[in-house]
Amino acid sequence: MILRLVLVWLINTVALLAVAYLMPSVTVSSFNAALVAALVLGLINAVVRPVLVLLTLPVTILTLGLFIFVLNGLLFWGVAELLEGFTVGGFWSAVVGAILFSVVSWLLSALVLR
Repeated sequence: MILRLVLVWLINTVALLAVAYLMPSVTVSSFNAALVAALVLGLINAVVRPVLVLLTLPVTILTLGLFIFVLNGLLFWGVAELLEGFTVGGFWSAVVGAILFSVVSWLLSALVLR
């Protein structure tokens, strides 16, 4: 169980580094910064995101679920503002970066965690 959590953490770290490589507006200064950012992103997504999804449910229903992208972008951007060594150029960069992070993380998890 702990080994699986560490593996998911490393997968998310690699995904974050891939996003920084693919998007010039997202930067990660070092592998250590990516490790910390991936950990904080995981904790925020596990603790804060469910509460925010519940609180913004009416807006999410009105926008047919598209507000989830905005919420993910805001959380991605918030983590970048919180940490040194991980920066995002702006709101729309955060939204695209969050989408790309999710896709890359999902692909890597599908390949590694069969």
